[in-house]
Amino acid sequence: MNWNPHHFIWLDWIIIAVGIVAVTWAVWRSIQKDKRLQAGADSEDYLFGKGEPWYIIGAAIFAANIGSEHLVGLAGTGAKAGVGMAHWEMQGWMILILGWLFVPFYQLMNNKLGKIITMPDFLKNRYTPATGSWLSIITLVAYVLTKVSVTAFTGGIFMESLLGLPFWFGAIGLIVLTGIFTVFGGMKGVMTLSAIQTPILIIGSLLVLFLGLAALGAGNIGDGWTNMIEFSRSLNVGEDGVAYGTNHMFHFNTGDPLYDDYPGFWVFIGASIIGLWYWATDQHIVQRVLGQQKGEATEVVLKRARRGTIAAGYLKVLPVFMFLIPGMIAAALAARPDSGFALDDPDTAFGSMVKFVLPAGVKGIVTIGFISALVASLAAFFNSCATLFTEDFYKPMFKGKTEETYVLVGRIATVVVVILGIVWIPVMMSLGSLYDYLQGIQSLLAPAMVAVFVLGIFSKKITPKAGEAGMIVGFAIGMVRLLTNILTNSGKDVMTGWFWESTTWFWQTNWLIFEVWLLVFIMGMMVVISFFTPKPTAKQVEFVTFTDDYKSIIRKSWNKWDVIASLGVVALCALFYWYFW
Repeated sequence: MNWNPHHFIWLDWIIIAVGIVAVTWAVWRSIQKDKRLQAGADSEDYLFGKGEPWYIIGAAIFAANIGSEHLVGLAGTGAKAGVGMAHWEMQGWMILILGWLFVPFYQLMNNKLGKIITMPDFLKNRYTPATGSWLSIITLVAYVLTKVSVTAFTGGIFMESLLGLPFWFGAIGLIVLTGIFTVFGGMKGVMTLSAIQTPILIIGSLLVLFLGLAALGAGNIGDGWTNMIEFSRSLNVGEDGVAYGTNHMFHFNTGDPLYDDYPGFWVFIGASIIGLWYWATDQHIVQRVLGQQKGEATEVVLKRARRGTIAAGYLKVLPVFMFLIPGMIAAALAARPDSGFALDDPDTAFGSMVKFVLPAGVKGIVTIGFISALVASLAAFFNSCATLFTEDFYKPMFKGKTEETYVLVGRIATVVVVILGIVWIPVMMSLGSLYDYLQGIQSLLAPAMVAVFVLGIFSKKITPKAGEAGMIVGFAIGMVRLLTNILTNSGKDVMTGWFWESTTWFWQTNWLIFEVWLLVFIMGMMVVISFFTPKPTAKQVEFVTFTDDYKSIIRKSWNKWDVIASLGVVALCALFYWYFW
């Protein structure tokens, strides 16, 4: 029997079936055990979790980030454009900012309000109720348009390339399966599934990496790496006939075909803005670290959250090696006629590599991890939507309801998000390149979020109305730019007429450069408005003021090993940038 076929055999299908049953049983058992400990439904436990260990928090943060856009988009981008996209993935240092700087502020407000806050809660208490409501609306819209739909869309592509399922079977099946899982599992189910799939996903993807390098190097991994780098250096040929290569992250020459996608140092700044929004202020990430046992000491909560983010920082270094570089390997293999490997569509790179390099049986095990990762990532978005709707809209309007009612409302909100996600997929498919669509929206949403959170936390002089204006105006400008992107093919089309010719600076500016200047504009506007509007109240300032006692608690929550471990994350990111400069 051939144990190294380039396709799935009966053993893989048996393992997939048994694995799905085993994972379902493990998650169900964990949920039932948790329910017995709760002795009744509790909406906060359903939505936030109950203070999981730091390593579970780290795995959950990592799993919430990893989705089908990595299995399809990151690997596909690696095959097409090399390591340029790694800027968005080498964000382990940014997760440290969440644990070291932002979590203490979030926990301070938790303590003062006597409940676990959402991100809109934070803005409502620091600025105005309208500011928090706008964040909820923007976040819910963004989840439906960019998270749920994109994950399902790319999940359909991945299922098609790996398992041979028709696209719509894979996309809709993934959404429905995840919706059911989230409704009945809540945050405990997400956390448990994250703990199960993370090691499988990491080990399986690294197997694809090393076996792919071995295939490219005729059995030698080192030779495979050398061959991959040499091949990538021959790519990306400009009109001047020069091969600028895809083996480096920064593209400084305007003649480089990849300059518009990764323009010099602007790409690092732009990726960092998106990273700060995503890792430090986005609900579905922050939600992983806010769970706690009732009556638990603040010092313990801070220590666990910080160490969870440190663990996630190390895990976040891996996706480049798990997905992007295997995409580069796939392109190099496909360029060699004697390899037996074909790659018709770069977006199928990772699924094709799984089938080509993994032995029988291992394909099935790894596929279980991938399916679990897709469900866990999508479930994290569903759960965050349920949290935002229940905590920020339903509870304030209908106070005094039973915990069972709040849990039910969260589940209904999840079902609504599932339906909207399915409905939006055909619309999204008609809007052009998935990568341009996704990155374009993120770059237009991030500046307003970053400006409002950063100034609200680190400046006590920014007024409530300034925060409200920053959120609304920033979002409005971003949506106008998005509309011009749709009408002008992201600025590539030639537009005539007085309006288009007089506003080329707005709709033709590189999307990353536009993102940076939009952030500068919003921050400047907030500072100016603060000179002419009422100051924040003493209570609002108190929410972002550390007393001596609280500073002492923060200091007791970390030791030298936390610092050393954090520096290790920064060092790994720096080494990657040095090697792929």
